[in-house]
Amino acid sequence: MEEIRHRTVHVNGIDMHVAEKGEEGAPVILFIHGFPELWYSWRHQIEALSALGYRAVAPDLRGYGDTEAPATAAEYTCLHVVGDLVALLDAVAPDQDKIFVVGHDWGAMIAWYLCQFRPDRVKALVNLSIVFNPRNPKRKPLETMKAFYGPDYYICRFQEPGEIEDEFARLGTETILKEFYSYRNPGPLVLPRGKGFGHSPDAQITLPSWLPEEEFNYYYTKYEKNGFTPGINYYRNIDKNWELTAPWTGLQIKEVVVMEGVAHFLNQEKPDEINKHIYDFFQKF
Repeated sequence: MEEIRHRTVHVNGIDMHVAEKGEEGAPVILFIHGFPELWYSWRHQIEALSALGYRAVAPDLRGYGDTEAPATAAEYTCLHVVGDLVALLDAVAPDQDKIFVVGHDWGAMIAWYLCQFRPDRVKALVNLSIVFNPRNPKRKPLETMKAFYGPDYYICRFQEPGEIEDEFARLGTETILKEFYSYRNPGPLVLPRGKGFGHSPDAQITLPSWLPEEEFNYYYTKYEKNGFTPGINYYRNIDKNWELTAPWTGLQIKEVVVMEGVAHFLNQEKPDEINKHIYDFFQKF
């Protein structure tokens, strides 16, 4: 069996790590991960979709894993990240004008931005977990989130540079990642100051069944080395992205699929079902 290939590509002023599998010239699927994740979150989709005749391309996004991490939060806007991906496509698939895209979590939001800014590069899109919210021209996102969920809502807590990082450091990388990956509460995620995820410091957090310890260790190794700040910097640009996307106010999506009995990381929790949804949809194009 062909192994997943890894290489570094210089794009938009940074060095980007990308994992690939599939024949050169096969239709490209660009997989865009979320937080706190890596290209590795698409391992099941890379294997399955490449075996079905596609070429899977899964980068570590700006600031994640083995991709370079710019120092300031201002370098993580939607324009920066979409610019990275367009340059990546120019490098790895120069002969394909349009490609397929799959996004999850923050990757879903980046995928929507890619479709908005460069519809000429996207053939079809599948996004997971994060519902599309049409841009509200009257109210900034953070103001809306604070009004609905309160100041302890995790995205609100992520805004002050260094504050949430200090709390995460006290809890440790392993605990933080396990908290995120095992979270299944259907309500909003809140992080009260000084209380973390609400568990006692010595609480044992069990990994979900879809994430064996050896696979979890891949994430742990990368985040222990790089920290959480680059990924959190995406959240610190939510209002800036709202400002930058004013010309696209009013956009909607056309098709929604609801899956029962799964949580946020459904591409890893139910990979076979997700792979079938992706394949069946892309076969229409």
